[in-house]
Amino acid sequence: MPMAASEIERLIRASLPDAEVTIEDLAGDGDHYACTVVSEAFRGRSRVQQHQLVYAALSGHMGGALHALAIQTSAP
Repeated sequence: MPMAASEIERLIRASLPDAEVTIEDLAGDGDHYACTVVSEAFRGRSRVQQHQLVYAALSGHMGGALHALAIQTSAP
């Protein structure tokens, strides 16, 4: 079952409360998304560490309900 963009945003915000999150459904199928996440939690962290924080926020949904997610992260 596809995952709604609002659910992705909710999960990210639950883990990174200050985050500005933008989600785009790339294929219109609820399985392929791009997201931009801006959070102070990313400051001083490598891009890999930033992405790991986002993946951790999605708590195991990647590869299941969420098939593909392109991530862009930055600190404010």
